[in-house]
Parts: sequence; C-alpha cells; structure tokens
Amino acid sequence: MRLRSLLFVPGDRPERMDKALGVGADALILDLEDSVAQSRKGQGRSSVAEFLMRTDVALPRFVRINPLGSGLAQADLEAVMPARPDALVLPKSTGAESIKELDRHLARFGPDLPPILPIATETPQALFGLGQYAAVAQRLAGLTWGVEDLSAAVGASTARESDELFTDPYRLVRSMALFAATAANVAPLETVFPAFHNLSGLTQYAQRGMRDGFAGMLAIHPSQVAVINEAFTPSAESLAHARAVVALFEANPGCGALALDGAMLDAPHLQQALRLLSRAQG
Repeated sequence: MRLRSLLFVPGDRPERMDKALGVGADALILDLEDSVAQSRKGQGRSSVAEFLMRTDVALPRFVRINPLGSGLAQADLEAVMPARPDALVLPKSTGAESIKELDRHLARFGPDLPPILPIATETPQALFGLGQYAAVAQRLAGLTWGVEDLSAAVGASTARESDELFTDPYRLVRSMALFAATAANVAPLETVFPAFHNLSGLTQYAQRGMRDGFAGMLAIHPSQVAVINEAFTPSAESLAHARAVVALFEANPGCGALALDGAMLDAPHLQQALRLLSRAQG
C-alpha cells in the first residue's frame, strides 16, 4: 500500500468525502474523532458507513475511530465495520496493548480484520510504549504521531516555533516515532502541517520528512495533497542511483565495500537504496 499522502475528511461531511476521491491522495482518513462534534457523532458514523458501502474504489479508505477509552469507539466500530473499511486509525494509542485491545473489539466482526494505523504519541505515557509496536507489526498499516494532544497534556503553550518547526521536546517525539516505526518495519508517517494556506512552508516541511526517512504524511486539506505527493515521490535521479547501488552489490557478492562515482559504499548504503526502491514501488 503506497502511502505518500493520507487526507483527513470530516466524517459528518459526506459531500467532502466525494470530492476527496478526486484530489489525488493515496488514502483517505474518514474522521470520527476530532473533526466531528460530540452532538454529530451519530451523523458522522452514518455518513462514513454509507460512503464506504457505496464506494468501491482502489483508493484505501481508512476510518479514524474515537479513542478506546472514550466510550465512543465501540459505537464507531458497530457502525463502520459492516461497511468494511480498508484500515482503521487508532488515536491515543499507547503501545502494543492498545492494538491488542482494539483487535479484541474487532474479533466479533469476523476473521478478516483491517490493518491499524496507530497515532502513537498523543499522551505522555504513550512515549514509553513506542518500542512495543514491533510485537504487533503484522497488524499495522504504518505508524504516525501527533503533538496537539500531547502538548496540551504537558501544559505547553505551543509545540511549534513561529516558522512551524517543532520546539525541542516535540522534535524528540518526532524522532522517537520515526525510529519506532522503523524498528517495527512499518511505514513511518509524518504528522500534519496545520497552516494549510502556507504551501511553501508545507513544501519544506514535507521535504524534510522525506529526507529524514518518513514514507508519507497526513494532510488536513485537499490543497496539501499535490505538494505532499511530490515531496514523497523519489526523484528519477535518486532512483537511478539506488538501482546502481543495488546492481553494484549484486555484481560483487561478498564485497563489503565498493566504490561508485568516487564514493565508498558499504552495507548501510545498500540498505538505504533497497528501502528507497521498496517505497517507490508501494
């Protein structure tokens, strides 16, 4: 599943769901959590279920349910699971036990369970469970992170500088999420860029995500999708270089270090090239 861009769509806005099908996102996240007011949760569930049932498209349709401890998640699952979402997004996940708990709720819907995308850093305690996701990696569609709930829990006035870069505590959280996903061998997905009118800032933000090892990114507005897709699509030059690295090592089995274009390469360079090619193929 290629996941460069995952576009959030409010679950109580069915007209936006239809429009979102045509904006070029690699996946949609039909949201039943933060973008749906408490008084409209029922309407959101009905709209998401109806959309899932009437659309038969190759575009993956994720559903973000409410947190497991909210008292709302069970009703979310009862409404949307019969409509067979392609994946579920789990907010406020705290580690492997959250994935197992969700699976226990899903068991009554049959053996064919959708993969889960945890939002893995939304509470302080969740940070200490990041190393656990490797134990449930086979159930994951990737791993992403967030700072809004976390910074509110900590009591921070903001998690971002004036240029939208993260402050020191949340740069650490970003790095931990990236390493946790990589340790579990699942796709690390960059969190949202809230200033959706600032496309130049988004470009730099997404490019940094690609540079640092993220495989894709969450989007909050359709205007962000094209920028994100471009940033997380490897260039022709980088793909050609990666293929050359792989071909060089295949032609010289048993060699630990080889020279290419005046630079010395060893096993980490091969691993980097293989990962880039794998992500490009989806």
